[in-house]
Amino acid sequence: MKTKEVTIINQGLEDEMEVWGYQPCLWKMILVGVGAVCSGGLLLLLLYWLPEWGVKGTCTHTSLKGAHTLLLRSTDEFKQWFRAKVHVMLAPGRKPFDSLDLPPTAQLPNGDRELRICAVHEEHCGKFAHREPVQIHYFTHHNVTYYWNDLMQTFEFYKGLEDVKASCASIHSDHSAGLSKTLQEYRALFFGENEIDVQVPSLFMLLIKEVLNPFYVFQLFSVILWCADDYYYYATAIVIMSVISIATSLYTVKKQFVMLHDMVAAHSVLRVSVCRGDKDIEQAMSTELVPGDVIVIPANGMIMPCDAVLIHGTCIVNESMLTGESVPVTKTSLPSSGEEAAVSYDMEEHKRYTLFCGTSVIQTRFYTGELVKAVVVRTGFSTEKGQLVRSILYPKPTDFKLYRDAYLFLLCLVGVAGIGFIYTIVLSIMKQVPAATIIVESLDIITITVPPALPAAMTAGIVYAQRRLKQVGIFCISPQRINMCGQLNLVCFDKTGTLTEDGLDLWGIQRVDDGSFSPPESDVAKESLVDSAFVACMATCHSLTKIEGELSGDPLDLKMFSATGWILEEPTEEETALHNPIMPTVVRPPKQTAPEANQKNPLTQNMVRLIISCEIGIVRQFPFSSALQRMSVVVRMLGEKHMDAYLKGAPEVVARLCKPHTVPQSFTETLETYTRQGFRVIALAHQQLESKLSWHKVQSLSRDLIETNMEFLGLIIMQNKIKEETAGVLLQLRQANIRTLMVTGDNMLTAISVARDCGMVRAHEKVIIVDAVPPKDLHPASITWHYTENTAQTIRDNQVRQKASEPEEGRNQLKLLHEEAYDKPVTQQEQNYHFAVNGRAFAVITEHFPQLVQKLVLRGTVFARMAPDQKTQLVEILQSIDYTVGMCGDGANDCGALKRAHSGISLSELEASVASPFTSSTPNICCVPNLIREGRAALITSFCVFKFMALCSIIQYLSVTLLYSILSNLGDFQFLFIDIAIILVIAFTMSLNPAWKELVLRRPPSSLISGPLLCSVLTQIITCLVFQVLAFLLVQQQSWYEKWTPQSDACSVSSSSFSPSPNATTTPQDHKNIKNYENTTLFYVSSFQYLAVAIILSKGKPFRQPSYKNWPFMLSCVGLCTFLLFIMLYPVPAIYRALEIVCVPHDWRVTLVVIVIGNAAVSFLLEVANDRWGSSFLSWLFCRRNKPPRARYMHLALELQDDTDWPPRPSTVTYASDPQPYVSAPL
Repeated sequence: MKTKEVTIINQGLEDEMEVWGYQPCLWKMILVGVGAVCSGGLLLLLLYWLPEWGVKGTCTHTSLKGAHTLLLRSTDEFKQWFRAKVHVMLAPGRKPFDSLDLPPTAQLPNGDRELRICAVHEEHCGKFAHREPVQIHYFTHHNVTYYWNDLMQTFEFYKGLEDVKASCASIHSDHSAGLSKTLQEYRALFFGENEIDVQVPSLFMLLIKEVLNPFYVFQLFSVILWCADDYYYYATAIVIMSVISIATSLYTVKKQFVMLHDMVAAHSVLRVSVCRGDKDIEQAMSTELVPGDVIVIPANGMIMPCDAVLIHGTCIVNESMLTGESVPVTKTSLPSSGEEAAVSYDMEEHKRYTLFCGTSVIQTRFYTGELVKAVVVRTGFSTEKGQLVRSILYPKPTDFKLYRDAYLFLLCLVGVAGIGFIYTIVLSIMKQVPAATIIVESLDIITITVPPALPAAMTAGIVYAQRRLKQVGIFCISPQRINMCGQLNLVCFDKTGTLTEDGLDLWGIQRVDDGSFSPPESDVAKESLVDSAFVACMATCHSLTKIEGELSGDPLDLKMFSATGWILEEPTEEETALHNPIMPTVVRPPKQTAPEANQKNPLTQNMVRLIISCEIGIVRQFPFSSALQRMSVVVRMLGEKHMDAYLKGAPEVVARLCKPHTVPQSFTETLETYTRQGFRVIALAHQQLESKLSWHKVQSLSRDLIETNMEFLGLIIMQNKIKEETAGVLLQLRQANIRTLMVTGDNMLTAISVARDCGMVRAHEKVIIVDAVPPKDLHPASITWHYTENTAQTIRDNQVRQKASEPEEGRNQLKLLHEEAYDKPVTQQEQNYHFAVNGRAFAVITEHFPQLVQKLVLRGTVFARMAPDQKTQLVEILQSIDYTVGMCGDGANDCGALKRAHSGISLSELEASVASPFTSSTPNICCVPNLIREGRAALITSFCVFKFMALCSIIQYLSVTLLYSILSNLGDFQFLFIDIAIILVIAFTMSLNPAWKELVLRRPPSSLISGPLLCSVLTQIITCLVFQVLAFLLVQQQSWYEKWTPQSDACSVSSSSFSPSPNATTTPQDHKNIKNYENTTLFYVSSFQYLAVAIILSKGKPFRQPSYKNWPFMLSCVGLCTFLLFIMLYPVPAIYRALEIVCVPHDWRVTLVVIVIGNAAVSFLLEVANDRWGSSFLSWLFCRRNKPPRARYMHLALELQDDTDWPPRPSTVTYASDPQPYVSAPL
């Protein structure tokens, strides 16, 4: 296949794929058929497991246009192969948004999916007699349908209305009337039914898929082989185990499908009101909706059946299903004029106007005679909810080194089996063994080396860890990621609601009077402020709503509004009709009932008049946007002819939108004073609008026109307390050498202050603020490096400091706690500086200074004013330099980063949020160390179990190979006892060790193919081999040794306590030579070897609790040891007959005990030596002491240590013009 023939589909998207076209080839299919018959169906299985071979083996390469079958390969690191069949349908147009110009009478068969077949009935074509139907090729992959595009000569999929690239204004002008029934049915041909239909596979289909797993096919092969070798009991036991394993797996998978189906199906099909033209409204099923349809949102709300953009009215929406954030969100109508309206509609950019599928519209804001309408943008699996469901149905493989190494290790075992296979054949031919026996026994050696219970045993550790996590309130929807948590070496934290309390307390306000700041005030509700623009802004500039009589909305808005003491009223439609349709929501000061005696008092009457005149109606809202960092409202005060605009947001943003003379000269200094102390500061602004502006004009006005030339009103200072647990958890992570950093949407200085207070930045460490500006005019992009003062030194504003004495005391205590913990001499290698970057600078640096990005993130600790997509970008950059990244956030703006991180933890009350793999019901970051501890324990458990299972296979392989040399083997019940009673019981109980109670500095290994680990396995193999060979040769040297026969009585040499049963002369196994002294000796020695290896490998500290605390494991080991010692020293005839072992002299039994103890001691000492000196010895042996670190971030850190120009000096500027960034002299 030539590279030039490769076509890329979904270019630049997450599910980008390469695609090749094929058509069936008769002679290839005949060859495959013959091969399948000759191989007994094995060739068909191989082609089923490898889609690439399946397609290439039966088809020939052709162009995509004429292809019958497609071969797809993902372009990510996993390179997964898929096959898809191409179908053909007839349609009156080539694309869903083509204009058909159909007469109103012509209608497509409503939802008739029979069009999607290769031959279409003539009557369907008759519906479009005036228009020649065209053939359209398409295929479906992972619930997405791709259509052939003749112009582009490739397949493409249609997302929805966004494909038209319509601007916001054109959505209002061209798409607000709705679709005709004909056009709706035409589009339904391409978009299908609007339903996220999770097909629950039948048990039969699931069974076939499970049974065709390579592991179970190998099991079937093994069972047939064992039956041919007369190992009926052992074969039966393995079949029962496999059936139980398959049944458990089927039950789990079926249950997951049913749960997902029920979760998705709930409220997914409902009746909706659809606009057909400007005035016609008809009832239709939500499954019939297509992009371009206009639906009416009812006043009492609904569960959204699709993604739709609001074009009229306002909605209050609960988006917890998507984000895990239960605070209702206000959605307003799409702008129809101004700069924003000219931009093409994009769901991500315009999400504050978009109602997402599956989210719950709690209530709508409607105006007299107006309906709340939305244009359908996406349907079915293209919706945001549909994409989430697809990500659950078709998850990406977990890229973890452990699993890749496990396959390599199994290949090594197969290699060892190959040696045994050849050895057996050669030995058997030399001893003239019959051909049938040679085939069975040589194949049998292969079945021994691959442990039958390996997958189940490997999964057990993860299942136990998942159960323990659930006990501490951490829920997991991706269990395979638990092992990944054990490798985390960096955790990103959101600030608000994660490190700090979710709610903010109002500390005070600082108003502006005549262009300068007034002294700070704490009481906002006092009478003198009732008629001020500042309080009016606080009372109106929010997205609060009343749900069932209770105020609901953003916690910050709630705190600000409640501080004013004002009342919010939402009149009904009838009430607004009586007064004025422009007053949907009203806020007013509380009615203060004056004493009757004073009712005639002129002062009281003035006060009442003032309260009535202060009643304000909110005419229009521009919701808060993370990207813009602000929100605004247009209001009208009762009795006033003009309207007012109020704005609140990040101080730096608000100041830029205000008239310069209204912003105090001391603005920057005052802002710094508060933010340095960790206060959250919000700025307010006001503008009086022209009196000629009517309600209808305001509704179509762009926010850019409103949010300009404002008058600066002042600052609101909110106190965001650090959670009690934060400092302790960050200290634990630092002591475990796990790097922590903060990614927040808050102010830079506030974030730095919180980072210092919670110990993320220590008292003696510098913080360098990286401020970057994009190129402008002839000036290139530049970075200025500002060194901040240490907050432990001086604070400028004494007045503020005195007022904030209580919180400051708390912060000082926190600082003392950290200074005590960290006051150690700083080593030369330890670099005591941190970078702080804001979102704007981050965007400039990634675009104009790509060579500095990795250097910055290596020491970047505070990332402020970061947009949601920038958080995801940061996680990706950190992963690119080999960090294993964890992300902890509240799920609202962190969804992308939570999903992209190796381990995302969402702090949410929901039991399981699709926003991230892990959800903690505990609303603090204590879950992070718990998750890492459990991850480390699960990872070490996986290593222990894998090593144990591999060693068990090798030990059994050694025993069988030695016995083959005398044409003997282990007996049926011996295999059964070893595999079930010893290996299976031990493998499942050794996984039960709980996690170690604290995080340690050391991290567990991430690879099975590492020096010390391989050294451990090899030394144990050699030890077991030496002691088995020793016992095998020693028994043959004994004076009483002879070739065993049923008449043999070796016991009488030292004791007459045991005599073989006369009935033992005829046994069905005699011809297999099971009963002999070598077999008995090796059975005893190998049985103790399994137990010794299990105890030695089941390690506790520093990642797991000691094994003696794992009582099921200890009970199993002690019980098995006792049983084996008992039957060895005190023979029991019934047990001997069952296990097909023979009696040996007492002296030899004692010798065997000595051999077993010696074996255990040597194994133990070698493992201890390997743990202590293995790494150093291997480094010395292979001269790799000064080998550079593999991880890129460590390599980069070593480079920067020797760079005298890094970090740049204070107040210097770096320009992007030169190939080598030029650092100017200090400013």
